[in-house]
Amino acid sequence: MTGIWKNYITFAIILGRTSSPAVMKESLKQIVFIVNPKSGTHGKAHILIGIDECVNKDKYGVEIVYTQYPGHATEIAAQKAKENAYAVVAIGGDGTVNEVARALVHTQTALGIIPCGSGNGLARHLQIPMDPWEAIDIINGGNQETVDYGKINDIPFFCTCGVGFDAFVSLKFSQAGKRGPLTYLEKTLRESLNYRPETYELDVDGSTSHYEAFLIACGNAAQYGNNAYIAPQATMDDGLLDVTIVEPFTMLDVPTLAFQLFNKTIDQNSRIKTFRCKDLHIHRTKSGVVHYDGDPIMMGEDIYVTIVKKGIQVLVPKNTPPNPISVLQRAQDYINGLKQINESWVEDITLRHKQILDKGKRQFKLLMKKNGTGL
Repeated sequence: MTGIWKNYITFAIILGRTSSPAVMKESLKQIVFIVNPKSGTHGKAHILIGIDECVNKDKYGVEIVYTQYPGHATEIAAQKAKENAYAVVAIGGDGTVNEVARALVHTQTALGIIPCGSGNGLARHLQIPMDPWEAIDIINGGNQETVDYGKINDIPFFCTCGVGFDAFVSLKFSQAGKRGPLTYLEKTLRESLNYRPETYELDVDGSTSHYEAFLIACGNAAQYGNNAYIAPQATMDDGLLDVTIVEPFTMLDVPTLAFQLFNKTIDQNSRIKTFRCKDLHIHRTKSGVVHYDGDPIMMGEDIYVTIVKKGIQVLVPKNTPPNPISVLQRAQDYINGLKQINESWVEDITLRHKQILDKGKRQFKLLMKKNGTGL
């Protein structure tokens, strides 16, 4: 047994959260917390403490379960929905949220989120606080809304899906050793230098169009995560997909596009085409990667995206005002990220140059030795 599992089990025993449903009071509404120990960049012991201290024990019965492999969260959530649990709460990133949510569609069990992933796109759209204890307060409050979800070739998604560059970066990000927004930004900037747009055929309501596109994003929610708004006008209760097509652009366009992505105005850029629809058929010339809620998967030439209206219940804040984060703050966060990336690139280039010089010196010494010249 690994150290991380020992720590989590120890916390669960100490805080009394390993109770089985059979010993819980029948009068209590049952909330099941599903923990993905591998998601995000921080530990989750403080979240367990928050659950113990914040959840109203007079109203809710609490059970906590840990995932052990990909897809396990879906299995757990499906079983708890069959047992008529009041809510199943995903403790993890967008991938964990997707796994839990797909098992709860068209059930009476609500989805709760304690965000602790790299992007937290759905939580941010729903204005669920990033602070775990505040997110627990939202769950404790019990305010439910019924929202839409999408499907891409019958795979459910709840935030965004897409083809092209964003899917390609999702694949690279999934293969990276490090997690977090800085890693994602680094992958985005690096890969954008070499990525080539593709030509897509789009069929919407019987009308066919062709686009050369850098990416095509379909939004049920407004953002990828980290407040990067690829579909800034998207809402989760209108029964429509918000489709964003990013046409080919030059490196001179990148600063403006990046700024608009973070200040919710990317749909105003001349390189961007947007529309709304219920169903979308995307045809491409070859198979390749797509993404759903940031997770990459290989699919064929034909991709079908649709929206399912009012398909899942979620626990959300009550009467939440608009997001108070200012445009200038988002811009500053982006600039700070670029600065860190630039510094890492300088270090990387310096190291690569040193490695090349050292290799050259070694090869030169070997050549001299073979020729009997010596140094």
